[in-house]
Amino acid sequence: MNTLKAEKRSMDVKAKKLRREGFVTGNIFGREIKESIPVKIVKKDLDKLLKTSSKGSQIMLDVDGTKYDVLIKDVEFNPLKGQVDEIDFQALVSNEKVHSVAEVVLLNHDKVTDGVVQLLLEEIAYKALPAALVEKIEVDVGDMHIGDSIKVKDLPIAQDKDVDLRTDLNATVVVVSEVHNVVPEEEPKEEEAAE
Repeated sequence: MNTLKAEKRSMDVKAKKLRREGFVTGNIFGREIKESIPVKIVKKDLDKLLKTSSKGSQIMLDVDGTKYDVLIKDVEFNPLKGQVDEIDFQALVSNEKVHSVAEVVLLNHDKVTDGVVQLLLEEIAYKALPAALVEKIEVDVGDMHIGDSIKVKDLPIAQDKDVDLRTDLNATVVVVSEVHNVVPEEEPKEEEAAE
């Protein structure tokens, strides 16, 4: 499990100032935390973590020496600056189910030659105990053909008795469609020119 270092943040210092100083602000909340804990994280440390972890990932957060088993609950990305502005963590309790999402990752889509693979659901919402959390769902689409689709109920996570799915079981995750962007031949244009 990845570990991220953070420091408790003084609310006297504005978030904008901290961002200019190379920090990302955030909060830890949870059932056993009376008030949310404001934190600041060194931006380069967080960027490094986010290369392997994302929303829905379970990590260890070390706040001034106190370790919290947390779920990355929300990542507020600033597209103009190309950076994370704010990140929220939910402290996990071993016997409490939490809402989370698992990212859908397609495998072998380069093997599909007779159609276009379309990912319709990028993440699956669910509720589970910390021990049963799922970060990624890998879907092998290598044997799919035009007209084939995979629904949420077809995924391994749907059979997991420790996971309560929140996404509709009949929702389509991925489908292979016909290629529609066939380039027309030049002849019709010549006819238009003649008219």
